[in-house]
Amino acid sequence: MRRHASHISRTRLTVAIGAALAAALAATAPVAADQLGDGHTPDTPSARSAGSADPVEVEYFTGPGSHPRRTEVPASSPLTGKERSTIKNDGDVLPIVEAGASDTKVDVVFIGDGYTASQQEDFHADVRTKWKEMAAVQPYAEYEDLFNVWAVDAHSQQSGVSGDPTSDVRKNTALNSAFFCDGIERLLCVDTNKVEAYASKAADPDLVIVLGNSTKYGGAGYNAISSPSGYDGIGTASSDHPDSDQVAVHETGHSFGKLADEYWYDESTYSGPEPGESNLTKLSAADMAAQKTKWHRWLGQDSPDGGKVGAYEGGGYHGHGLNRPTEDSIMRTLGREFNLPGREAMIAGFHQHAPVLTGVTPTDTKVSGSERLRVAASSHARVRWYLDGREVRSSRGASSVSPGSLGVPADGRAHTVTARATDPGKAVRDPELRKLMSGSLSWQVTR
Repeated sequence: MRRHASHISRTRLTVAIGAALAAALAATAPVAADQLGDGHTPDTPSARSAGSADPVEVEYFTGPGSHPRRTEVPASSPLTGKERSTIKNDGDVLPIVEAGASDTKVDVVFIGDGYTASQQEDFHADVRTKWKEMAAVQPYAEYEDLFNVWAVDAHSQQSGVSGDPTSDVRKNTALNSAFFCDGIERLLCVDTNKVEAYASKAADPDLVIVLGNSTKYGGAGYNAISSPSGYDGIGTASSDHPDSDQVAVHETGHSFGKLADEYWYDESTYSGPEPGESNLTKLSAADMAAQKTKWHRWLGQDSPDGGKVGAYEGGGYHGHGLNRPTEDSIMRTLGREFNLPGREAMIAGFHQHAPVLTGVTPTDTKVSGSERLRVAASSHARVRWYLDGREVRSSRGASSVSPGSLGVPADGRAHTVTARATDPGKAVRDPELRKLMSGSLSWQVTR
């Protein structure tokens, strides 16, 4: 029996996201701004008002294969003491994927809304499905070993979310999730203060995704939210729509890759300074090549989202004055892939949270000759060991070594043992970003 109150059957998505991307690529054509169908209506759920608080900018998506849009919604009100007390005693944190210690991995935290206390197992199953879809998209697929995934339970009084299927539907849920937010049907808003309270239950959240218990297409990106828990922004998505993972993946382009949106609203002309984001520029391809800046290293290369990397006019919400790397990446249209400069930025962003090399054996204490030295490296990197600056070739690739096997002499003196690892992947070409692709650890060892 389906757990959503307004439905009696359930079909789980089990098809890998590669097939979904192929279908989207075949079926999707650019959508004009006057065809987006925002669905504004005056009597709809919205985020809780915070009175004089500044509004919050959100990104939303009107349908699979569409270009995103942006709007502002009222800020969430501060939590009351009663609300905080309820959240404190509510739910658990469940590991879905454990790849390593939280301070050495990218920690993705899913929070469910519209799931009752008896539906938490359904929420956990939805998290596994949604992560499987996200992890099938490049460069997630190649770097899946860098991620921990957590499910934070939030017990709602009612099943489902407000605004599903119509604007007059109201649900009593833990995070106040609501479609028709600000009168926009596909905009799925949440109470961001409640999200923060639940997200803080996890040890070290780097990315927060709220799954609304719904089959309705929609989602949102709160990219300007600054969290005390350390994550950068919040993404929302419906749990049971087959394309909702694309909403989440696009939002991670902002949070991990620090990528700009490559779509535009109108034929306006940008007149500001050179953008700081790596995937927008005022320069032509020839100027980038001459000045050796932005994505000049990728110019002329075939890109996974189709076509060749160049300078395509339009992006950053302006039809003119800014150029993007490719015709139609996922930062412009849902259902596409990251282009080559986008993949580079994403991988570097992953490594901001998940170093290539981490120490299992602490480096801040002297090590005796009887102890083993242990490290953990990403699956792409190969570890090399050095004794007093000289490589011990016989130990290449080892994650655990003994001082004796490295040839540390038993002379009672301290010797420096160093482990180094580098991700050799060719998807990152920028020398500054490649610094994130290497790691080194050293110990003082005495035998």
